[in-house]
Amino acid sequence: MLKLSQAISRWTPAGERFVSDPLSLLQAGWGEIVGAEVAKNSSPSRVVDGTLIVVTRSAAWSHQLSFLAERVREAVAARLPSAGIERLRFRVGALPKRAAAPIPRNSRANPQRGTPPPAESAGQALERFARNVDAARRAKRAAGWKECEACGDLVTPSRAQYCVTCSAARLQQRALATARLLFEAPWLGFAGTAELVDGLCKSEYESLRSQLLKRWWGMLEQTRLAGRLSRDGRERQVASSYVVLRSKIPPEEIAPATVRNVLGDELHDLLYADE
Repeated sequence: MLKLSQAISRWTPAGERFVSDPLSLLQAGWGEIVGAEVAKNSSPSRVVDGTLIVVTRSAAWSHQLSFLAERVREAVAARLPSAGIERLRFRVGALPKRAAAPIPRNSRANPQRGTPPPAESAGQALERFARNVDAARRAKRAAGWKECEACGDLVTPSRAQYCVTCSAARLQQRALATARLLFEAPWLGFAGTAELVDGLCKSEYESLRSQLLKRWWGMLEQTRLAGRLSRDGRERQVASSYVVLRSKIPPEEIAPATVRNVLGDELHDLLYADE
């Protein structure tokens, strides 16, 4: 079942050209991420399971870029943290054709002071990129940015102790742990579950509880309509957890009449006919 947050993030207003694909965003801003010289000789190709595949003009470029892979990844994470890029791989391949950058009207008459001349080699271009990344990192630290406690990436002072990617991963892990406890030990309630799941808040617990109740009831309704249980009889365990969560009554205090009232006569008899 698609979460509301996922559904909203995938929605695009009709008739508008809106690019949400991380690869397209990386390709569009590659020159700003790695610098013009490196961008002329490399290009993001695809994203596979958190790995950004970058094609390069030659084996020499792939080899030298591999030494700066972590700095490139940091630059990518700073530009597009939601992409979830965890590592980079460099491969020799055909680079896409790009339109030449427009030359400013006054560039010849009044050249910009401080603009470095084109790099004479791949090594020089990569040295420039490394210096720019280091300078940007020092500037962020001076502005109060701090390291993510999980991955070490720099995060803005306004954020908590984790970057966007690590925060999303922790949220997913917390949701999975909570869902498992809601199924295996639904009698714990929020207080008991929060003691076992670090960082769980009341609203998050209630949201997960509501989602599971809806999902379990859909499964039980299908069982009722089919008129039979599966071979492993898992519907009984689902029904047991469902009744405890729905009624909010401790298992030892739940009477048979409560179970029948929550599940309905038809489903109750189907589940417990042989008891």
